[in-house]
Parts: sequence; C-alpha cells; structure tokens
Amino acid sequence: MLTNYLKIAWRNLRKHKFYSFLNIFGLSLGLASCLLISLYVIDELSFDRSFSNAERIYRVNSDIRFGGADMKLAVAPDPLAFTLKKDYPQIEQVTRIREHGSQLVRRSNSTENLKEENVYYADSTFFNVFSSPLIAGDPKKALVEPYTIVLSEKDAAKYFGTENPLGKTLVVDFDKTYTVTGIMKNMPARSHLRDLNMLLSMSTYGESRLGAWGSHNFNTYLLFRPGVDPKQFEKNFDTVLEKYTGKWIQAFLGASLDEVRKSGSYIRYSLMPLTDIHLHSDRTAEVSVNGNVQYVYIFAAVAAFLLAIACVNFMNLATARSANRAKEVGVRKALGSERSSLITQFLTESVMLSFFSIALAIVLAYVALPFFNNLASKQVTFPLQEVWFWVVILLTGGVVGLLAGSYPALFLSAFKPLKVLKNSVELQEKGGYLRNALVVFQFVISVMLIVGTGVIYRQLNFIQTKKLGFNKDQMLIVNDAYALNNQVKAFKEQVMRIPNVESATVTSFLPTPSSRTDHTFFPVGEIQQDKGINMQKWAVDYDFVKTMGLQMANGRPFQEEFPSDSTGIVINEAAAKVLGYADPVGKRIFGYEDETLKQKITYTIIGVVKNFHFESLKKNIGALSLVLYRSNGNVVFKLNGGNVAQTVGQVEQLWKKMAPAQPFSYRFMDEDFNEVYRSEQRVGQIFITFAAISIIIGCLGLFGLSAYTAERRTKEIGVRKVLGASVTNIVTLLSKEFLRLIIIAILIGIPIAWFGMNQWLNDFAYHVDLAWWMFLAAGGIAITIALLTVSFQSIKAALMNPMKSLRSE
Repeated sequence: MLTNYLKIAWRNLRKHKFYSFLNIFGLSLGLASCLLISLYVIDELSFDRSFSNAERIYRVNSDIRFGGADMKLAVAPDPLAFTLKKDYPQIEQVTRIREHGSQLVRRSNSTENLKEENVYYADSTFFNVFSSPLIAGDPKKALVEPYTIVLSEKDAAKYFGTENPLGKTLVVDFDKTYTVTGIMKNMPARSHLRDLNMLLSMSTYGESRLGAWGSHNFNTYLLFRPGVDPKQFEKNFDTVLEKYTGKWIQAFLGASLDEVRKSGSYIRYSLMPLTDIHLHSDRTAEVSVNGNVQYVYIFAAVAAFLLAIACVNFMNLATARSANRAKEVGVRKALGSERSSLITQFLTESVMLSFFSIALAIVLAYVALPFFNNLASKQVTFPLQEVWFWVVILLTGGVVGLLAGSYPALFLSAFKPLKVLKNSVELQEKGGYLRNALVVFQFVISVMLIVGTGVIYRQLNFIQTKKLGFNKDQMLIVNDAYALNNQVKAFKEQVMRIPNVESATVTSFLPTPSSRTDHTFFPVGEIQQDKGINMQKWAVDYDFVKTMGLQMANGRPFQEEFPSDSTGIVINEAAAKVLGYADPVGKRIFGYEDETLKQKITYTIIGVVKNFHFESLKKNIGALSLVLYRSNGNVVFKLNGGNVAQTVGQVEQLWKKMAPAQPFSYRFMDEDFNEVYRSEQRVGQIFITFAAISIIIGCLGLFGLSAYTAERRTKEIGVRKVLGASVTNIVTLLSKEFLRLIIIAILIGIPIAWFGMNQWLNDFAYHVDLAWWMFLAAGGIAITIALLTVSFQSIKAALMNPMKSLRSE
C-alpha cells in the first residue's frame, strides 16, 4: 500500500510541475534559512561548555555606584578570590587572570619582536579550574614561579617551530625574560577565553598581592564543590563586604559601609555561570567580545518565521487547488476509499515533497555557508559526520511534511462525493478564509522584517553621521610607540615634517577602544564620600586636544609655556556637572595614584573640554579627566588628505629606520570606531538578507495563488471582456483581493514591529526616533512587492483572447 501511495504522490508531483516547483523551492528556501540560523544559534549556545567542570565554574562580577558613575565590571579586587577560598569550604578552587594587553615578544637569542595582542597574567591554579590540558609541562607547577610562561600550541609553533620549548626563554616587554614551563592546547574557539594564547605567572605581577579591596582589575573564577547552590552562596558576599571591603572604605573615605549605602552608593558582588558569560555579559573588562542573547532570540524567531512562511505556502497552494483534485477524491470515495486512506495519501505526498525540499535545502545551505559565515563572522561548519544531525534532518522532514500537509489532507479528505461529482461551487470557496489568514500571516512577518531592517540601518547611519565631539576621520594611529624607547618624540617630530600630516599626539588613551582607567577624586579639603567623583583619567601630551579636535568649553588646554600644567587637569562637562562647579577653572581636586592610598596628588583644574563620546553610543557620556603624563601606547597623526597610502609608506620608512627590529603596526581611527558597532552592522546585514528571503518565499506563494485565481476565473474574465471590461478593470478585479490582505497585514505588523524595534533602540543612550514615515515606507514596499507579484498573472489573464477562454470552458 505504501508503494502505491508513493507512486501516486510521484505522479501528482510530475503532473503539476509548476505548483510542485513553487512548493519545493519555497519550502527549501525556508528550510535552508532555518538550517543556517539553527547552526548559528547552536554555535552561540555552546560557548564554554567544553570545559569538564563548566557547570560548577562561576565568575565574580562587581557592580559599583560611586561619584556619579555606575560601573558594571567583569572584574573583582585582587584579594577576593583567595579570601573566599580560605573562608568558605564550599569552594573547591579559585583562579584569577589579569589583562597585560598587547606586548612585544621575542626569543632571547633574537632581536626581532613579534606582537602578541592578548597577553594575560594567570594564577598557578588556572589549570585546576579550566580543563585545558597541558601538552607539555606540569600543570601544578607551570605558573608557580615568577617569570614563567605557558604558551598555546599556536604560539609555541610560532616562536620555536618544531623545537621543544620547555626550559627555553622569551623576552616580553623588551627586558623581562620568562622561562617556558608549559604548552597548553589552543583554547576552544567557542569560549570567552578563546584569545588566551600566552599566560604569564601571576606571581610576577606585584599588584596581585597588594590586598587592595577598592581596586577591581582581576577576572575572578570560582570552582564550586559538587552540590553547592551558587545562588545561596551569593548571600555570603554581604559578609565579605562588611568584613573586608568595609575596612578599606573606612580607611579611604572615613565613612562606614552603611553610611556609603545610605548616600546611594554601593559595591555589590554577584556570580555569573561560566556558560552564561558569552551571551549574557556585556560588562567593562570582558576577556573577549561577547555575543548578545537578544540576537540569538531574534534569529531563532526569524528561523521559525521563515519555516512557518514556507509551510503556509504549501498549505495555501494545496487548499487553493482543492477543486482540481475534488473529482479524484469523489471517485475514490465512491469506489469505497476510507477517509483515513485518503489522509494517508495526501500526507505521503506532503512528506515526499518535504524530503525533496530538505535535500535541496541542504545543498542551498551548504553553498551559502561561506557567505553566511562571513556575514555573521563565524566559523560554523556542517556536522555532516554527526549522527544527531541526520536524525534531526529526518525528523524535521517528517514533522514539516506532516504539519504542512495536515490541514490540506484533512480538508481534501472531507469532501462529500455527491457534491464533488456535481461540481458544487461550494468547493471553490471552501477554505478561502484560512488561505486569506495565512497570506496575512506571511506578510505580517515580512512587514516586521522590513521595518526591522530599516530601523537598524537608520540607527547605524545615525551612528556614522552623529557629531561625536572629536575627529575620527583621517586619523592614523601608529601602535606600540613604546617600541621606539626614547625616540618617541623624535619620531613624532620627523613624521610632522611630512606634508600631509597636520598634527600629532602621543598617548595610550583614545576615544575609540584603547586603554581605560578609573580614578576617584575629591575637592581639596573634602573627603566625604558624597563629595567624591569617579572618572576616567587619561594620560596625554600637550597636543592631544588639538589633534583630537576637541573643543574647549572653558579655560584652556595644556600649554608648554605653563610649567605648572604638570599638576594641572582638564575635565569634561560631565565631570564639571558631577562636581557641581559653575566655574570649575582654578578649583583644586585630589586623588590617589595607587591602590595603597599612600601617594596623594593634588591637581588644579585649568580647563573644561566639551563632552565627546569616548564610549559606545549605548552609554551616556561619563566624567573624564586629562592629565599631562607620559603614556607611549600610540602616536596619532591627523592627516589632511592627499595620498594616504604614500603617507603611511613614509611613516613606515621612518619607523624602520628608528626601530628596525620592531614590527610596524598601524590602524585608522574611523575603522576602530566602526568596529565598536560591528555586531549591529552584522545584525543589519543578516536582517536584510533574511527579510529578502521571507519576501521571496511569500511572493512565491502569492504568485501561485494569483495563478490559481486567474485560472479559476478564466470564464468570468472572458465574459467581462466580451461585455467591454478593459485590461485595467480586469487587473484591478484580480488584484484588489490580495491588496486588501496586504493592507490588513501591514496594520497588524506595524504595531508589533514598533514595539520590537523600540525595545532594541532602548539599548542605545543615543538613538533615532521611530518616525511615522519609516512604517509608511515599509508598508509601501510590501504593497509594491505584492502588486508586482500578483499583476504578472493578472495582466496575463486580462490579455487572454476572450473567445479562447470561453471556448476552453
């Protein structure tokens, strides 16, 4: 019997090639899109799960409100980890890592440095918490001694080739010699620790032993014993704050922890599961750029919508063509066929079509995968060798076939033989309400995706064109200026002689991603905790304000003719507002230079710079200060156009002349700025891609329905033309029904899209408004696309010779 069902199904698919193509291609597009997005979602959800004790590892987060600043940090104080280990037996092990930034590294017997982007200090317990096995060396001893280093496989091969690196030495940061004591496997690509290739022993780093409870610089991880409830354990942080942090606050502010809390300030610690970090954490001092769980939800919904649209197409075309198969059903029932056998027959056809679509979908997805990886900045692969993948594919084919074919099967098998064989007109209208509802559903989704794409691209354009308060265009950044040693000033002066260079500054601090450091200041004579201000403190030179194109709101920038500027400070308007000064110039503030609270320094405010965006537009502009201090991270040159490539070449020649053994590395500030919003740009590109696919799938269904409608009304069209109806009248007649459905879809889709995009825009402190014309434009696009799709069949039917259509009837 099954063989007979398959034969009949195959004959029907071959007999109606046009409708079979629409169904298979539409369903395969939906399935291919769903497959690609599913691979993306699986990849995002799998981060940090490869560590053997992943479910018992938690990171300590810090939330601090003080001095007008709200800080959400992925780091904790240096003594917290081992204090918790000492005081609470629920913790099996702890470890910390501390960013050391990009460093120049070379073998001891070489003069040429290589640049390492992500160098970290790590405790000797690192390998007890994270199960990243050592290929060589003893994990219990590898990072115990000062000036020892563990390399990844990749870095070991880079520096030592096929040699055994153990016991050999590397020179980091020009003059610090480290002995290689371990080689670890490359960190998993699906981990927030994926960029860790070089670990220095934490015992080398003096600040790791200061016991400074007020300085938050260490990514801190706890490995709990089996059976411990981390949520319950979090309650112990209140005790830790009272016992340890409270003493530091008393020494620093002369106020108790309770007094600080009553003023609205606070320090809070919380735990985050290791497996939640990638998708649920966007804090300051993250180890790597994380994902966003909102985008995972959005893409999962898009995948479900695309698959739903494709299934809706199948159901629509199957029910629309019911009259064509009505006599078949009537004859079968008259000959004794049971309804159950008819349902089985139609479901067999549906499942067969579904498997054809899945086969084509796998091919389409495989071909599109490189493009999708580039679009999503992923390295997703097809798990073709995994059994679970094929099980899911087979189940998907069966489930989609059954779901998509269930209503048509029930609908067709319910026909009454007597009415069918009498050619009852009722059959032609039966199911029309559901078809209309499904068309509306398809275009509701399309309208939502069109609106979403438009809003995202308008926000990205707003970001690109917004006045930021600083120059980002034509700004050449030469990295690692410290590699020039005492020739930094000479290098800057020689490059300034190049005609296309306007000005230059030497600093590690830039408005685009770079070094950041928070400091707390107080007005002189006042150290009350409610008078403090927490702000960024940037070390700059005399030319920073000019080169960056910053504008002064009051006072002046640093000037060489004023020797007292060595203790001067320039603040921004946000800092002046927090301090409460109507005229800050001349006022004096003081702060501490390190976490020991021993080095106090007083500054005189010499100027106020206008606010500029030094963080993402997702954040409000915070308090910031500039001080004169040597900080040889970068040399930034403001160019005035001309041949940029030639200018870069001249700068490189000067570099190689003055630092021949050091790598020359540069970037442009506008590229750094764009990188901050790379995830939003990717989302926009993915949105427009899948919005286009949803429209294509919807149009395939609309095209099939309009073809069927024109076919069903052939005789009516012929009569109307004989009676004098014009082509325009006929096209309007056939199109207005579909136009009504699209307008209903627009009215439903726009409020839903408004709500969703309003939620997305709320993530930005600075964003566009949702203007009415954006929704009007989206509706216009949907109507235009629908009319173009329907009009092809409408015009074709309207141009048909009425004598031919009447004769064929």
